[in-house]
Amino acid sequence: MSESAALSSGKTHRDENFPVASALIAPRHRPAILAFYRFVRAADDVSDHPSAAPEEKLRLLEEMRASLVGESDAAPEGVALRQVLAARGLTAEHALDLLEAFRRDVTKLRYANWNELIDEYCRYSAMPVGRYVLDVHGEPRAAWPLNDALCAALQVINHLQDCGKDYRALGRVYLPADALAEHGATVEMLGAERSTPQLRAVIAALAKRNAVLLERSAAFAAQIKDRRLALEVSVIQKLAEDLNMLLLRRDPLCERVHHRKSDLPPLLLTAFGRFLKGRLT
Repeated sequence: MSESAALSSGKTHRDENFPVASALIAPRHRPAILAFYRFVRAADDVSDHPSAAPEEKLRLLEEMRASLVGESDAAPEGVALRQVLAARGLTAEHALDLLEAFRRDVTKLRYANWNELIDEYCRYSAMPVGRYVLDVHGEPRAAWPLNDALCAALQVINHLQDCGKDYRALGRVYLPADALAEHGATVEMLGAERSTPQLRAVIAALAKRNAVLLERSAAFAAQIKDRRLALEVSVIQKLAEDLNMLLLRRDPLCERVHHRKSDLPPLLLTAFGRFLKGRLT
């Protein structure tokens, strides 16, 4: 077992908020996406481990980087992804960007404003995931701006869903400091059993701002040439819109803001209808 594996959460691609290499993706592309996911999941687990020392986390993340670029074979997830990238002629740029995000998770616990959260964190933690999937499918870089909007929105949803857990377990606060101050909220409120009215106002304001990103990304699926990937993106877009609406109505500190399986059929039908409309028009 590698050292990073010792910090594993046990989470797999089936445990994520949104589909990862689902059956909608062509079988020839799924192994490359799953190799990327396993690398990212291992690095994320390192940065999120509640008791490992920051110095140890940074050392293991560097070990993963070295294994990815061929300077070491210590991290099997890095070696596996390196081989996939070489076989398919893909760049390591996106995986390296994600390692930068995980290093920031270890060293940077607060964000001053929305732009800093998007440009200094989501740019590295979320956008490269979609860019990699687009590269695997041979999609043009012209699709990156709408991809970036959707991926950033997914990351913000995750931050809002887990805002209490992130603060209590890791001391991290992704809610921008200026938004907290504007509504009279404090970071300490994230440690309570339920949100104060001030904290609820912050979460609602950020969800409304996130809705703008989702409005922008609504045209993304129609830009994608690969029909199977376009359908998966349509599904992800609809799931994200619904979760963002839940965050306007529910308190993530004490209420469920994740989908149940029973919630999915009508959302999937809506996504499929949008997909067909986009293809026809």
